[in-house]
Amino acid sequence: MFKIHISQLLSPEPQHEHPPSTHTKSQHYAMSTINTQVQLSDGAKLHVWLLGSENKTKPLVIVLHGAPGLSSHTSTESAYKFLAEKFRVLVYDARGSGVSDVKGPFTDERWIADVDELRAWVGVETFILAGYSYGGFLALNYALTFPHRLAGLILQNAWACGPLGTHRVLASLLTSNRIKPDPARQARLWSGNVRDKEDAEKGLAEIITIYTPEKDEQSSEPPSFDSFETFSFSQPRFDVRGRLGEIKTPTLVVVGSHDIVCPLEEAEDISRGIPNNELVVFDHSGHNPAADEPEKFQKVVYGFLEKLRY
Repeated sequence: MFKIHISQLLSPEPQHEHPPSTHTKSQHYAMSTINTQVQLSDGAKLHVWLLGSENKTKPLVIVLHGAPGLSSHTSTESAYKFLAEKFRVLVYDARGSGVSDVKGPFTDERWIADVDELRAWVGVETFILAGYSYGGFLALNYALTFPHRLAGLILQNAWACGPLGTHRVLASLLTSNRIKPDPARQARLWSGNVRDKEDAEKGLAEIITIYTPEKDEQSSEPPSFDSFETFSFSQPRFDVRGRLGEIKTPTLVVVGSHDIVCPLEEAEDISRGIPNNELVVFDHSGHNPAADEPEKFQKVVYGFLEKLRY
């Protein structure tokens, strides 16, 4: 089923179409790490970490974090750095997030284009793409837009249908015994109709303990509500369920059975739609199986990637 040769994933040295403004190496990992800024075609600078960068023949994995403007690379770096021994792992702060430039447009199309520009910056033709939460939706869209670029796809706690997903998450949030959010404010937040920055901030503060579990590493950068409000507006309006059958890339679908943000039903919808996929449910996890069940998560991801190498 997984008939992708490792030669498809090998690449020459990175071709820097837009020279980075910084270039440092970190000793934080056993494998070397490049920590740099990459300037994109529209002038925006993204902060990038390339883990396991010492061997340029290793396959590339690009990982997309969730919640543009609210999240950053920290959760995805923590989740996927274990791959750096055998892969090059690129994590970054998306446009409008973390320490990357807050420069629009903050649209799905632009975020997807940024992924492909980073692929070109590394200098590979094909790679493996992983997306967490909203990053999973962007990964789905990338797979539909650039199918010839992907050797593998990992969807971690993702949605394929915004309208149905927002309905499910609202129902879960408003009936949770862990939090007591304001129903009207949450309805505005999840439908993309927040009144202003203060309204968005209050809505997020009500649910942050569920959306970003305490054990996750947190970004030290303040959230960008310009990009988050754009994501909040886009989120309830996307629906790619009818196109999932077009994705021929070998796909791993990962979900926590106790996830409130991206419930199990969402992963099952994705699994039913993509022909060549493997669905793995983590019985003791919420929105982040990589943090809740790290050993199982690493075993599952490694196992999937090994299948791609035959």
